[in-house]
Amino acid sequence: MLRQKQTFSSSRIRYDTTTTAPTNLNSHSLQQVNSTVPITAEVFKSKGVYNPKRLFGVTTLDVVRASRFISELKGTDPANENITVVGGHSGATIVPLLSQAGHTLEGDTRDKYVRRVQFGGDEVVEAKGGAGSATLSMAMAAARFTESLLKASQGQKGVIEPAFVDSPLYKDQGCDFFASSIELGPNGVEKIHPVGKMTDYEQKLLDVCLGDLKKNIQKGVEWVKANQD
Repeated sequence: MLRQKQTFSSSRIRYDTTTTAPTNLNSHSLQQVNSTVPITAEVFKSKGVYNPKRLFGVTTLDVVRASRFISELKGTDPANENITVVGGHSGATIVPLLSQAGHTLEGDTRDKYVRRVQFGGDEVVEAKGGAGSATLSMAMAAARFTESLLKASQGQKGVIEPAFVDSPLYKDQGCDFFASSIELGPNGVEKIHPVGKMTDYEQKLLDVCLGDLKKNIQKGVEWVKANQD
């Protein structure tokens, strides 16, 4: 409930300010990306300035966590790990695809790993005794994504980052937005990469993700309808 209140509190700020610079590359770096990105899209649409290539929900932190946590289990250098994470940016909507990196986990170890990736923020809050959240790691992830945007805007090719964007991948299942690897360019999103092959276990995680994600997106859309002038 607290996070939902935070979502719509921050969305009020976004709603009041988002039309001031509609041609900018707009990136959201907060926990409630699943709803705030659709909110921003709806506001832009209402003003006739929506460009889906220039709106991003930053999900880099999920990849950073997934890569770090698997390195702890496998005894590898996290800098050499790059776990694909798709879906959304909260709880069960976060789907790490370990199989695409050639890693295999089974049973309880696999379940604990997935849960840690999905709820890593809660782990930080608990460690801080409720006095704070994952601010430093989020800042690091936002900085990495911003640096990639700058490189791409200057013409560098092959700049790929995960992001929650207006995506065709699962629109037929009611998810107009979805996080996957995207290629960035001077105008924003140049290419949305497909999810790729996954195991049966990962497919089940994705199925749960899509159900929750659809609801999160709809909450954002409904908020705009209820709060537009």
